[in-house]
Amino acid sequence: MNGFPILSVMLLVPALAALACLFLSASQSRWLALAATLVDLALGALLWLNFDIGGAQWQFVEHVPLFGRFGWSLGIDGFSLLLIELSVFLMPICIGASWEAIEKRVPEYMSLFLFTEVLMIGTFAAQDLFLFYIFFEAGLIPMYLIIGIWGGANRIYASYKFFLYTLLGSVVMFIAMLYMSITAGTTSIPALMAYDFPAHVQTWLWLAFFASFAVKMPMWPVHTWLPDAHVQAPTAGSVILAGVLLKLGGYGFLRFSLPMFPEASAQLTWLIFALSAVAVIYTSLVALVQSDMKKLIAYSSVAHMAIVTVGLFAFNTQGIEGAMMVMLGHGLVSGALFLCVGVIYDRLHTREIARYGGLAINMPRYAVLFLLFTMASIGLPGTSNFVGELLSLMGAYQVSTTITLLCTTGIILGAAYMLYLYRRVVFGEIKSDDVRAMPDLSTRELWLLAPIAAVVLWMGVYPESFLAPMRQDTQMLLARIDRARPAGDSLPTKGTGVIPAAHAETVAHGEAH
Repeated sequence: MNGFPILSVMLLVPALAALACLFLSASQSRWLALAATLVDLALGALLWLNFDIGGAQWQFVEHVPLFGRFGWSLGIDGFSLLLIELSVFLMPICIGASWEAIEKRVPEYMSLFLFTEVLMIGTFAAQDLFLFYIFFEAGLIPMYLIIGIWGGANRIYASYKFFLYTLLGSVVMFIAMLYMSITAGTTSIPALMAYDFPAHVQTWLWLAFFASFAVKMPMWPVHTWLPDAHVQAPTAGSVILAGVLLKLGGYGFLRFSLPMFPEASAQLTWLIFALSAVAVIYTSLVALVQSDMKKLIAYSSVAHMAIVTVGLFAFNTQGIEGAMMVMLGHGLVSGALFLCVGVIYDRLHTREIARYGGLAINMPRYAVLFLLFTMASIGLPGTSNFVGELLSLMGAYQVSTTITLLCTTGIILGAAYMLYLYRRVVFGEIKSDDVRAMPDLSTRELWLLAPIAAVVLWMGVYPESFLAPMRQDTQMLLARIDRARPAGDSLPTKGTGVIPAAHAETVAHGEAH
């Protein structure tokens, strides 16, 4: 783009708007926040249109040395591009969702959301190790305040739990980063991705990063902060928490754990697979018995993110591309589901599933959109989640038939708890007069949900739009980690032409004789 620093501008716009919001009235701060997020959405569209698919690995690179090895270093590849697009797409929707729901300390609320946008884009665009750490960790602060000030009755407990869980894991990661920068003599992320650390050191570094990323995903058993945070957070807080902040862990595995520590990643794949399989089954069963809508969707998020980790550590094209597609699809669908919960919460001020029923009678537009997002969450063909889950499980199948079988049960259980939720809320008879009096979606609410519905269908019908930008980066990552690919327990499937890479050499050797 002829030297135009688009990434810095995308960070500057919400940062300046966040500062300005603090000096404005409630109404003015709402409009300014909406304008700033829409400007960033337009810049995001410009970024996508100018991204050269199949071109240089790192694009829109900016570098300003500040002191020592540390510098203001930004740049994106296909993975970063897609996650930045997800962030800028969801942010105006979050501002719109807060328009009438938030009435106290509105300027501060809007300012914190804009700062969250700055930190999310910065995390995905940072090319310096410590710049990434600053953005990655600072993202805790606005979300901690959003939950702690505008959350539900038990918000203080939830915000402290969220903060402490995520902070403790990151302290260990920071020590590992110091060691890496001293050993490799650089803080450049692209340079570190090509640097070979000794195998015995990789294990310790991998575990240090895992301590942080596993909490952010969140992986079982360090997932317990998530249901509490979601239940207490305001609707828009839940949307951005599920939509983007959970993706920071997956992005970390993709950007750091796999390319920087390939041998350790292969050595500890069993750990990832075991924790992911437990997460899929356990959290799906827990979701089945929830009485609170938000808690049910929060537990479903843990199960979906476990499919991401299984795909990432499959060490093959389908697994990695599938994991990215699940992250994008889950970001949209879970965000939309939390918005759907927010819509009826604003009318009845309860999230108890038992209080609702028969909403299809007096809220037909709501029932249709809620059905679309329910089906997308299950992974219905033609919706966003289907493509990602299918690819992830195909990738995992090449490595471990056992883990694939266990994780596939999550899709069956997912159908059980989501359809059970939908039946109880939308079908049946209307139980009380206050439910009967609930009006259908307003124009503002339709404007919030319709764009997500359109993209969910777009991803399901034409996934190539989203696969193309990351295809080259996936191949580069595989070229880097292929030497460490774990053997796995999958057997060649006779007559299908599908031979897992781990066994291809054995089969070829047998045919030669």
